[in-house]
Amino acid sequence: MTLTQLEIFSLVAELHGFTAAAHRLGISQSAVSHALKSLEQELGVELLRRHQSQVELSDIGQQLLLRARAMLGLANTLRQEAADARGMKRGTLRIGSFGPTSSIKLLPMILQHYRAAHPGIEVHIDEGPDRQVLQWLEERRIDIGFVVLPQERFDTFALIQDQMVALLPTGHPLSVRDSVSLSDLCNDPFVLTEAGSSELVSRLFSAAQLTPNIRYRCSQLLSTLDTVARGDAVTLVAEGSLPDTADSHYVKKPLTPVVTRQVGLAVLDRRQSSPATLAFIKLACSLQYR
Repeated sequence: MTLTQLEIFSLVAELHGFTAAAHRLGISQSAVSHALKSLEQELGVELLRRHQSQVELSDIGQQLLLRARAMLGLANTLRQEAADARGMKRGTLRIGSFGPTSSIKLLPMILQHYRAAHPGIEVHIDEGPDRQVLQWLEERRIDIGFVVLPQERFDTFALIQDQMVALLPTGHPLSVRDSVSLSDLCNDPFVLTEAGSSELVSRLFSAAQLTPNIRYRCSQLLSTLDTVARGDAVTLVAEGSLPDTADSHYVKKPLTPVVTRQVGLAVLDRRQSSPATLAFIKLACSLQYR
């Protein structure tokens, strides 16, 4: 069993295909097939089930995938520690990011300083909803992720705090108020943004024993803003996720009572994190954000 075989196995499982994995790795499809066949023969189990152009994991394959990713993560940490001894001239850092708050407001500034300090570290960034970033962390697909805190099952590091605000179409009856309550937002059609703080929004209404009239679900914040601007719905979002430039087609109002949101970084286990990951955390925590 080799790390190369485990890397190929992990990538085939992630991409659900031999061809896609071969393309990503820059090798032939036959080389991918040979590596997996050799791994299955050595372990004596079927890791993947082939279905025409796609593959799926067997039950034992699903169990071993987590082990394989853990081994690959530790191998990467060893490489990073060796690179650290050489001045971190080489290495890889995999980051998970969600929504505009991390992808637009936080990550660009951090990366600017990080690349200047560690130009030899290759940075990979995957974007998805906040719950997907948490899943990537658990599955060891990423080294570090931006998350909404608290997250008790991870080691976390707070970066910024903002507040939840209601977005209303311009001219909405509630727009003349200084603030609005959650119950006020249950009287109109509601648009829920699946990315970003959707889990927090759902928990807030649930804790208050309220049910918003969800008519729209948008995967991106821009679509949510457009829905509100057209006058089709109201919504609840984190203030830090909004564009810096104001839009005359909607107004934002703070909640009563005030609801804050904290965003930070999370790793599966700080003690096993690579030097490149720890350097990213140290730098991110040292910066001042607007």
